Amino acid sequence: MNDMCQPAAFTAASYKSQTKPVWCPGCGDFTVLSAITRGLAKLQIPPHEVAVVSGIGCSSRIPAYTACYGFHGVHGRALAAGTGLKVARPDLTVLVTGGDGDGYSIGGNHFLHACRRNVDLTYIVMDNHVYGMTKGQASPTTEPDWDNKLSPGGTGIRAFHPLVIALASGANFVARAFGGDQAGTADIIEQAIRHPGFSFIEILSPCVTFRPEQREWKNQVHAASVAATDDAARAARRIMTDDGLNIGVLYAGNRVPYPLPERKGRDLAALEQEFAL
Repeated sequence: MNDMCQPAAFTAASYKSQTKPVWCPGCGDFTVLSAITRGLAKLQIPPHEVAVVSGIGCSSRIPAYTACYGFHGVHGRALAAGTGLKVARPDLTVLVTGGDGDGYSIGGNHFLHACRRNVDLTYIVMDNHVYGMTKGQASPTTEPDWDNKLSPGGTGIRAFHPLVIALASGANFVARAFGGDQAGTADIIEQAIRHPGFSFIEILSPCVTFRPEQREWKNQVHAASVAATDDAARAARRIMTDDGLNIGVLYAGNRVPYPLPERKGRDLAALEQEFAL
């Protein structure tokens, strides 16, 4: 006989809201959303103990599609909001979600310093190398020779390399996933949440509307040829020489997250006393 007092296990559906996604048919963000909910189900974190924070863009709609706490911020400021939330409420599992435009352009400075601060949260960026919501402009990660109506002949500007920047800036966990591999992406998300400190996942999430050639990513991505490392120098060599399609955990460091242990558990009265005149 089943124990009636045993709480029911959370499933992926436990983390999904009743709001239906409005992404274009074939958008990679559908599977990323499913991977996030599957990853949370693997961890069995109650939905009310999870907060999903985002900025602006197609992928930033994610909070509305979850049954967790959500915060939809302004363009490029998702990491600032997520960092403040995690420091104020360390009991929450904080996920910050967004895209390459929101995260690396107007949000680029916040990205650098969020990595440096190493607060214990997970940053998930759905990278499709294009501004999808605003109809197909080149983004920071767009290839310099991508020819399109808005940038004939390409921008000629070197693409931003988020994994290199994350590692150099101090992220404690750096990984790349492919949205089409839902199970593999869910596994990486689970690992990222478990890992202490700032965890960064770049998810290749095709925009088949403005970059139909990205349908080929499913045939081009491949598992990283070597295991994850805690050696930043070795990880840097791997990241600088890969083809942008290696999938897996690239770096798992051992930096102590912020706030430092001695700063935790201090009550408001003790803090006020420090500032008393």
